[in-house]
Amino acid sequence: MRRTRLLRLPGVLAVLAALALARGALAVDPTEMPTPELEQRYLALTHELRCMQCQNETLADSPVELAADLRHEIRDMLLAGKSDAEVRAFMVARYGDFILFRPRFTARTAWLWLAPGVLLLVGALVLGRVLRQRAALLPQDLTPVDEDTPN
Repeated sequence: MRRTRLLRLPGVLAVLAALALARGALAVDPTEMPTPELEQRYLALTHELRCMQCQNETLADSPVELAADLRHEIRDMLLAGKSDAEVRAFMVARYGDFILFRPRFTARTAWLWLAPGVLLLVGALVLGRVLRQRAALLPQDLTPVDEDTPN
């Protein structure tokens, strides 16, 4: 019985490897741009904009139809001569700041940018206070440690 399991293991591993490779092949965007400069701009934009349906994937990595439509829209805008900033502005106007993986620093997103620093500062203050309180307890503890007493 154990031998048959060992014989099946390479087959299972081969199937898993094929599935992993197939997943990567499905996420590839087949869009080609006429010039290398446009291709580079297209790839940069599709990697910095979020898929609104998947929400944690870029447009370049998302296999859903909405992402394909947005990639097509970006392609058309670039071919029409729009700048990267104009493409981003169009997407933000249509879908809000959420479409950007790196949202702009505005009054609405200030908490998003400042919260990690504030939380780190609060944590450092709490740690400092706890350490000071523990250090103050040490000189007050004058009880001798008796190692000869049985437990």
